[in-house]
Amino acid sequence: MKRIVYHVDVNSAFLSWEAVYRLHHLGGRLDLRQVPSAVGGDREKRHGIILAKSIPAGRFGVETGEPVGAAREKCPELLVVPPNYDLYNRASRALLKILARYTDRIEQYSIDEAFLEMTGCTREPRATAEELRETVCRELGFTVNVGVAGNKLLAKMASDLKKPNLVHTLWPEEIPEKMWPLPVRELFYVGAASEKKLALLGIHTIGELAWTPEEVLSAHMKFHGRLIRQYALGMDDSPVEAQPPANKGYGNSLTTPQDVTELWLARRYLLSLAETVSARLRADGVRIRVVSVSIRDWQLCFWQHQITLDVSTDLTWEIYQAACTCFDQLWDGRPVRHLGIHTGQVTRERGRQLGLFDSVDYEKQKRAEAAVDSLRRRYGQDIIMRASFLSSPADGGVPYIDHMGGGISREKRRPDYSREVVS
Repeated sequence: MKRIVYHVDVNSAFLSWEAVYRLHHLGGRLDLRQVPSAVGGDREKRHGIILAKSIPAGRFGVETGEPVGAAREKCPELLVVPPNYDLYNRASRALLKILARYTDRIEQYSIDEAFLEMTGCTREPRATAEELRETVCRELGFTVNVGVAGNKLLAKMASDLKKPNLVHTLWPEEIPEKMWPLPVRELFYVGAASEKKLALLGIHTIGELAWTPEEVLSAHMKFHGRLIRQYALGMDDSPVEAQPPANKGYGNSLTTPQDVTELWLARRYLLSLAETVSARLRADGVRIRVVSVSIRDWQLCFWQHQITLDVSTDLTWEIYQAACTCFDQLWDGRPVRHLGIHTGQVTRERGRQLGLFDSVDYEKQKRAEAAVDSLRRRYGQDIIMRASFLSSPADGGVPYIDHMGGGISREKRRPDYSREVVS
């Protein structure tokens, strides 16, 4: 049976979802998708980058990931709206519900992308894809591109061929015409570094990569060279994985509103990150043995250090203490603008080997953490917090620190629309 895979990709996802929400729920009349606009972070809190842009903004050269200030220099009339991750998660779930009408084998690749294993689900792959595309637009108000092919790689390449709101096929016989003329950077798994190496070899298009002997690529790029040549030939046998693989590590990071120059303040931020990371571990029923801390200073230089614990843990205080040890061994006093806690060696083991000189009642701590988690799930994460986070800017100039730091910041989860001009 001929294999059929779809790749569904929301067009300018964050911006499209924001546009639809403003039009249909906030009474707006301006469609952000039709004007130079973008979803961007808060420059004052050092999150000022473009997260998504409209097609008209792209015509001015505005790019995803660039600073908001740089984007405004290219397009002075650029309308920048704040992100709303609560909305994005709801929109993503609504999309997945529609996709589930067509197949139960769905791999969510990102918040706005999914692969569908359609083998045996349709006799008319393109017609069914057109129906899916129209259904999403009609019921949810935003548009998607659908790539149709015989494997995941070609389906993803197909969905990117031309946007928005289109269906593209990329069968093996279509590769020479549709894929090989494209710049090599358009190929999945070819980044900026790989593009430079390929250019030195005189390889500028996907077709040229496909025609290059494997031994040449292997000599210069080793395994990666062989892999991207296979992709250039359209070869990919990876399955659509309906169940996501288990996490190999858990972590969170944050950018501080101002440079951190005092140890106690850095530790306060580390405690807020430890709270979030440990809660995620307990929610998934896992523990970790490796804790690492990453630092980015005011000059954007990056450092990282890790330690291995004697026993696996999911307790906030143990993870925090390990993070403080890492930080103390890593920090040389330079102003810090970004902090992260990352963990590894994930295990589901339940027992704990007690030490002869242990003075901590770990079972009591475990029950206390479970009680806190239960309260937060039921009443919200702010129902209980450590006293050290109760200070405010009015208390001697101590900066406000979210007691559950990292991940999606509160202002990004749902913006205050009362401060927004919705036209």
